[in-house]
Amino acid sequence: MVNFQPLHDNVLVELVEASQQTAGGIFLPDSAREKPQEATVIAAGPGRKENGTLNPTAVKAGDRVFITKWGGNDVKIDGKEYKIMSEKDILGVLG
Repeated sequence: MVNFQPLHDNVLVELVEASQQTAGGIFLPDSAREKPQEATVIAAGPGRKENGTLNPTAVKAGDRVFITKWGGNDVKIDGKEYKIMSEKDILGVLG
């Protein structure tokens, strides 16, 4: 459990690493792999206030999500790498 609470509509995610091997069995070096677009939500902020009304975030801890390729900021918390991003950088939740 990470002791971190994002503010507003920010979300803390942990990236799901892309496969090191292609479907044909070829191993890819780090430089040839695509940036992961799948992540697990670790923590979500309470939401954004608009006109005095709080619009809560649509995701919660534990959700598997697709994210934009280059969105968010990389951070290290307790030696582990995460990404903090705005909820608008999340494309959808995996069922």
